Amino acid sequence: MSLSSKIRLGVIGAGNIGGVHVQQFANLSELCKIQGITDIVQSRAQALAAQHSIPNVYTSAEALIQSEEIDAVIIGVPNQFHAPYAVQALAAGKHVLLEKPMGLNGADARQIYEASLASDKVLMVAHQMRFEAVASQIKEQVERGELGRIYTAKTGWYRRKGIPGWGTWFTQMEQSGGGPLIDIGVHMLDLALYLMGNPKPVSVYGATYAEFGPNRKGIGNWGTPDWNGIYDVEDLATALIKMEDGSTLSLEVSWAVHSDTDNTPFIRLMGSDGGATYRGAQGLLHTEKFNRPLDSELLKPEQDEGERMRLSRHFLDCIGSGRTPISSALTGLTNNLVLDAVYESSRTGNEVKLNWDV
Repeated sequence: MSLSSKIRLGVIGAGNIGGVHVQQFANLSELCKIQGITDIVQSRAQALAAQHSIPNVYTSAEALIQSEEIDAVIIGVPNQFHAPYAVQALAAGKHVLLEKPMGLNGADARQIYEASLASDKVLMVAHQMRFEAVASQIKEQVERGELGRIYTAKTGWYRRKGIPGWGTWFTQMEQSGGGPLIDIGVHMLDLALYLMGNPKPVSVYGATYAEFGPNRKGIGNWGTPDWNGIYDVEDLATALIKMEDGSTLSLEVSWAVHSDTDNTPFIRLMGSDGGATYRGAQGLLHTEKFNRPLDSELLKPEQDEGERMRLSRHFLDCIGSGRTPISSALTGLTNNLVLDAVYESSRTGNEVKLNWDV
């Protein structure tokens, strides 16, 4: 594929997240063309295809992956299908943009990681928070050394009443891999590790709780409940993660909790020369001048194209240039190994050492 040709995209999944990807890439028509789409509900794929003039609606994910008219595959389906479709796509010579979490669990993530190593194609995990304006500003300061050595960090995301799709795949361990830890916690884990400079996690002590979901409390407005379904995941998780360099990360996330939460994700970085606070579209840099504390405000620019657009553009750029994405297969595997360790630690009550046999 020449650098001047448009990248032909195929989208697997025409639900909410698939629709988001279609909209973003449709705005980059000078660089790519959405060539095809598929969904287990064909009418949903047909409707999205008609809305965005997508020429091909495939009868299955396998048909789309094997199509010679597709250069790159966007996977936006439930977690249990991430590994099967990503591995197939890489083996078929397609680039892959994969929704988070990379895998249903660590075993699935290893399959995807190994498939990416065997391929010369791009595998990128769609962690849009890495591309948020304030997060990018903090990352720039970290790379410049303004914070010194980041020795500890705290991150979290508390939803007070936000259990999604009770009884659907969201709340079934076999299909989702977990509750808020793997749903929104993976975002915070991923972004925190990224801002810390990608230290290597080596051990985890964690605990999970299910105080709301089993009693059908804490229901949010995302997704349609299936009251004939089941709820066998957590609704709050907490963990302490230790890195190879001695630094630590504290993580706390919930779908439902009795607390004064404003549903805003946060990260606090504490370094030897400075610190940083991230709270969605706002942030602060903390330092000391003339023996006095000094806080510098970080703001999202008024004319901002948005994190999703930057994510989409980065994926296309990596395909064209051959660069490794900032949210690579290795970062996706790292996240899954940590998530697995939190669940195992909660189950056993013990610290868990991460298995880095990759």
